[in-house]
Amino acid sequence: MSRSHGVAGAFEARAWAAPARTPLYYPDAVTLVPGADPAALVARIDTAVPGASVKDSFGDLDLTQAAFQVLFEAQWIHRPAGPPVAPSGLAWDVADNPDTLRAWALAWDDGGGDADLFRPELLDDPATFVVAGRSTSGRVVAGAVASRSDQVVGISNVFARDGGPDAAWPAVLDAVRRLFPTLPAVGYEHGDDLATAVRHGFEPVGPLRIWLHGQGLSDTHPNACGG
Repeated sequence: MSRSHGVAGAFEARAWAAPARTPLYYPDAVTLVPGADPAALVARIDTAVPGASVKDSFGDLDLTQAAFQVLFEAQWIHRPAGPPVAPSGLAWDVADNPDTLRAWALAWDDGGGDADLFRPELLDDPATFVVAGRSTSGRVVAGAVASRSDQVVGISNVFARDGGPDAAWPAVLDAVRRLFPTLPAVGYEHGDDLATAVRHGFEPVGPLRIWLHGQGLSDTHPNACGG
């Protein structure tokens, strides 16, 4: 996502980080192993203005001395490959051109004003699959972003236009199983969304935190949801 916005992050041994502010909803740094050095991590990102965020992948950092606060605590989730999912009844496709990506983004955004987050450059990433579920009329009514690696497929941005997360997960899992039948699904959730994911076959497997830089910021601040 950052590359699609022209932001070049860099991997080092303990963390990925971007020196310029990342896109809306996406973290400025992500730890890759436990025990990352907080000062070294913060030095790699832009904290000149409030709003930088860190995805603390193991829930083991203390960034309070650098003026960060915990936005939320979450759990990594895992669902094995193969468990059957009832067919959703939707026609599924993967966005492969700017028009289909735009239709997906508008459905995901649902009038929130953030549809432009998903730029056509995202289609150039061979590991990213923007999956759209369409009704019989051709309207996008559900979807997610699937990020494939050799071992797992990460699922994010899960939505359904009607019925909320309980309607979204069965539909999305149906699509992901069709695309990647041998790969387990992973992601992270918190609060009610975590409970919903567990109802649909996921298991919590470890903690993480999202840290937000700056004081007095809302827990809905747009740049700190992680991803």
